Amino acid sequence: MRRSSRFLGWFMLSSFLFGCTALFSESGGVRSSSPVSGSDLLPQGVAVGDVSSQRAILWLRTDGPAVVQVEWAPLSVWERASQLTTVVVPVSSTASMTTTAETDYTLSIPLEGLTPATRYRYQVRVSALEHTQGQPAAVPAIKGEFRTVPDDKTSAAVTFAWSGDLGGQKRCRQGAGGYPIFDVIRREHPDFFLFLGDTIYGDDVCPSPPNEPGADFKATTLETYRLRHRYQRGAEALRRFLETTPVYVIWDDHEVQNNFAGPYDGQMPAARQALREYWPIFSPQDDPHRLYRRVRYGADLDLFILDTRQYRSRNSDPDGPDKTMLGSAQLTWLLDGLRTSTATWKVIVTSVPLSIPKGDSRLPGNDGWAGGPDGTGFERERQVIVDTLLHHNMKNVVFLGGDVHLVQVSAYDPDRDGITDFHEYVVGPLSARPGILMATEEGLNPTRLFNDSNYYNFGLVRVTKDEFEVAVVDETGSRRFSHVVAAQP
Repeated sequence: MRRSSRFLGWFMLSSFLFGCTALFSESGGVRSSSPVSGSDLLPQGVAVGDVSSQRAILWLRTDGPAVVQVEWAPLSVWERASQLTTVVVPVSSTASMTTTAETDYTLSIPLEGLTPATRYRYQVRVSALEHTQGQPAAVPAIKGEFRTVPDDKTSAAVTFAWSGDLGGQKRCRQGAGGYPIFDVIRREHPDFFLFLGDTIYGDDVCPSPPNEPGADFKATTLETYRLRHRYQRGAEALRRFLETTPVYVIWDDHEVQNNFAGPYDGQMPAARQALREYWPIFSPQDDPHRLYRRVRYGADLDLFILDTRQYRSRNSDPDGPDKTMLGSAQLTWLLDGLRTSTATWKVIVTSVPLSIPKGDSRLPGNDGWAGGPDGTGFERERQVIVDTLLHHNMKNVVFLGGDVHLVQVSAYDPDRDGITDFHEYVVGPLSARPGILMATEEGLNPTRLFNDSNYYNFGLVRVTKDEFEVAVVDETGSRRFSHVVAAQP
């Protein structure tokens, strides 16, 4: 994509790019003479992700080759435009871009040069490629809004939700809404959503009926992984949610196959490409496959989103100094980030839990951080992280997890001095078979505050400089548990 065009003022024009004429009505809508429906050109909707204080990424997909342009501006600009009767070009716009089969007609478009703590509105314009020679109207296919995060000097309350595990064990899209729990999350008006993996279950079959048709196969190739991601976007509730709520997405195992270890799985490159095509994820240019990243939300919240899959040793390897879940580069990044963070709350987002033994009778080795009786697991590396927290006397550390399809809240006192050193909150599933409650591995000296299962759920967090408040919310919107941790000086 070419760099965004920046305008010093508003331009009054009689037609937009692509030769169209579109006028803002007094209600803020857009009218066009084109017979083409914009929503038909973006049938999977849009998503905004990896929002920072100065950047956001807009995801979209067309159903075939098309020319796309995005216009965006602070909400105040759009509101002023709605009062006018002439065409107003927003402050910023992208160059026109073409969707191609190479990326399954998806685009992840950076919107850059943004202002911290500002609400933006964007508009996506689409022209079907086969019609561009006739210069039809570029249809204003969809609009949406998002807010950039505050800078790291500004203290601001934030509310966010997290969960994972969508469409597993034959609990897939049912009816037009597909996954109604997303409507429940949307009603909570979170500032963003952490999607903690298993965004698809590519290794599982969704029979129809009772599920909507289109996912009655296991994915093993790039095209079939793409189909499974596209199937999820057929859920109207998910599309509505993504139009209004920014996301930060990480994978777990079922984006590839159950309990996979990246360097040893031949399907991982294709599955990773499909994941990147279907979610707005930022990676540095010098490390384009990197998925772990950090989100600083004002002065009080620092999120460390871990990739627990791409670099891990085989689960079946015995635990020891050579075994890793994160890989050396990611582990160093995490420890350095924790040591240098000035945020009040330091939140480590790990798709697999700290202390819930997670094995599979069909596959050797424990898949989570906790060890098993066979000597597998990743407790040695887990202890490196914990020792760093203790050695540097880090306060206000929280772990968020998922993957095991149950709810568990634990307070940890690994040095056994009678003082809680950090908390862990595990939630899920969004739509999958509920997990079986099990004993917690005792190596980190946990106190289990809550343990529950047998319902779909998500976690809802409110963060201030003084408190970290967590609620577990089920698919009906009922709160099953709540907990507040006071910030330590």
